[in-house]
Formats: sequence, structure tokens, C-alpha cells
Amino acid sequence: MGFADQRFNVNLSILFTELPLLERPAAAAAAGFTAVELWWPWVDSPTPEQSELDALRTAIEDAGVRLTGLNFYAGQLPGPDRGALSVPGEESQRFRANIDVAAGFARSLGCTALNALYGNRVEGVDPAEQDALALENLVLAARAADRIGAVLLIETLNEPESPRYPLVSAPAGVAIVDKVNAATGLGNARFLMDLYHLSMNGEDLPQVIAAYADRTGHVQIADNPGRGAPGTGTLPLEELLDQLAKAGYEGFVGLEYKPGDRPSAESFDWLPAAARPAR
Repeated sequence: MGFADQRFNVNLSILFTELPLLERPAAAAAAGFTAVELWWPWVDSPTPEQSELDALRTAIEDAGVRLTGLNFYAGQLPGPDRGALSVPGEESQRFRANIDVAAGFARSLGCTALNALYGNRVEGVDPAEQDALALENLVLAARAADRIGAVLLIETLNEPESPRYPLVSAPAGVAIVDKVNAATGLGNARFLMDLYHLSMNGEDLPQVIAAYADRTGHVQIADNPGRGAPGTGTLPLEELLDQLAKAGYEGFVGLEYKPGDRPSAESFDWLPAAARPAR
């Protein structure tokens, strides 16, 4: 086993960002990949003009790549925000306005994984109030995902880089997954296991995989330290992905790392060209 036995996609919100958004799908294809994922690309608008949605859809289709993952609106990301769904007021409303837009865009491209970032704690607001709002919004998102045959992903981030984000351990993320599934009865909420974030939290990665592989709907990777490509840090990513596969995980592995001070296309030298197309 090893990297060559995985199904990778490229996150076009952190890789190929030296290019305009509409040029990134073709760049990923030129690098040998056939699957991509995205954070919500319009950080200022949960409901962009149809022409903008159509242009991105066309760019993805023309590149011959498949969109396999999409974030719901998450505020300024990259930036100070870490999601909108637990933030009372305007941001929660923007998240709700985005649900059907994001689900519709995903459906138009056959994308079956939608990621809902929880959102930061807000000073002066009771965490219990935020959690209740979050569950309401996650239920709406799970139902929208179910209508298009998709899973709803719940992601754990890391405390050093996201100190106001409340889901900073694998158990915390999985607990929300369980609450959403209990509330909807749909069973389509799944854990997004980001090995970089979990390692930044100091978690025992083999233990996390053993405990939660069966509840995992998507995996993302970057090396640590540095959030660079595999091999630039000290994480045994090849071994960890092998463990996930042996535990039954058959989904995509998102490449969500920083290319460093080189063009993104040059950051894939760790992965043989023959292993880049998704199987």
C-alpha cells in the first residue's frame, strides 16, 4: 500500500491560488489530477450571481475534473472566520441563505460531500446559545445534503491556529456528528478527519483512526510542522493513510496543504504522476 493506493483530490482554495479561480481546475488537470474540492469561493457572498456559479461550473466541466467536496459559506476564509452557522444574527442568516445555493451547485456537478464549518465562539454570547443555533442550522444543512444524495461533513480544526473554534478534538467533532444524526434520523452527517489539524492538537492519530474511521466521510492531509506537502514535515502520512484504508475508509483524501515558495504544480513531486488520477 502507500500513497499510490489512495484516491486524492486537490483543494483549489489552498493550492493553485497563484492563479485566478476559474483557471485552477484546468491547472489541477494539467498536473494529472481528476478530482478537486473547494472552500466556498465567494467569501463575501453566500448567494453569488448565477453567472458566477455558471462560470465556475463551466471551468470545472471544461477541465474534465470532478468536484468531490464543497464547503458551505463560512465567512472570511481564509481570514478571521471559521464558519458562520453558530454565529447569531447576520452570519447565521447568510449561512441559511447559502444552504440551497451550495447544495444546488454541488448537485449540478455530482458533488456528494458538503462541509459545514462550525464557527468561532462570539464574545458575550452564551456558548449554549451558539450550540443550539448550530444544531438548528446543521439539521437544515443535513436535510439539504440528503436531498442531493450527499453527506454533511463536520470538521475539527486546531486550537493554536483557531483558538475561538470550539471543535478542536476528534471527540468534539464526532459528538456533533452524532447530535446531528440523532436530530435528523438521516445518518448522513460524517466526521471530516483532517490529519494536520488533529496533529496540531497533539492527538494520537493512530488511536483517532482506530476509533473514528467508521464515522469518517472525508480525510484531508498536510504535513506538520508547516502545513506543507507530504515529506516536508514529520507526520507519517503514508502509514496513517494505510491504516485508514485497512480500517475500511475508501473515500477521497483531500490535499489541503500550502505549496510553499514554489508554484503549486511543483509541489506534487512526492506523488507519482500515475497515482494522481482518482480511481
